[in-house]
Amino acid sequence: ILTCAGASICGAAAVLATESVVRNSPHKGAVAVATVVLFGTLSMFLYPLLYQADLVPLNLQEMGVYIGGSLYEVAHVVAAGNAISQDTAETAVIVKMIRVMLIAPFLIILSYQLAKSRDTDETNGGTGLVIPWFAVMFLVVAGVNSLHIVSIGTVKVINAIDTFALTIAMCALGMETSVDKFKGVGLGPIYLAAILFVWLIFGGFAITKGVLAIQ
Repeated sequence: ILTCAGASICGAAAVLATESVVRNSPHKGAVAVATVVLFGTLSMFLYPLLYQADLVPLNLQEMGVYIGGSLYEVAHVVAAGNAISQDTAETAVIVKMIRVMLIAPFLIILSYQLAKSRDTDETNGGTGLVIPWFAVMFLVVAGVNSLHIVSIGTVKVINAIDTFALTIAMCALGMETSVDKFKGVGLGPIYLAAILFVWLIFGGFAITKGVLAIQ
């Protein structure tokens, strides 16, 4: 679940947010983040290379939809988009932010499904619904920011604090992780991440072409 969340929504941030709902061992979150870093970085370089080699039959704006709809992190999207053109980057960021916003309904649905499975599991005895406050606050802050109530300067300060907090969270995740724990997990997450990597490239392209054809 963590590996899939990282690949499909917004990378490491999605992994950490999902981990609070799944409630598994911290080192498993570290493994999922590692797959995001590995395959996300590969994608960041691969997409512009494929486009420059004329292997992707898309125009600049369509390439932005493709990049924004299939790359892992916001940073990967910005880097890959700017490597092609400014128009591509702008379109890619818009599409990516729509994906990021989907983390809220995803966490709510996931929490509900996990609560149902725990309630039917006799060994767990039912633990009830875990409310993903991260998702709720995400929607609240997105709404407030859309109304332009907070000044640009304040937003920059909040973003700086957010970056620092995320860095601390990643460091704390690393403190709970060791090479032995990576070995204990096995190669399953890597295999899964590799399959997702291939799916995002080819499946993402097919879906992009299909959606654009409908429009």
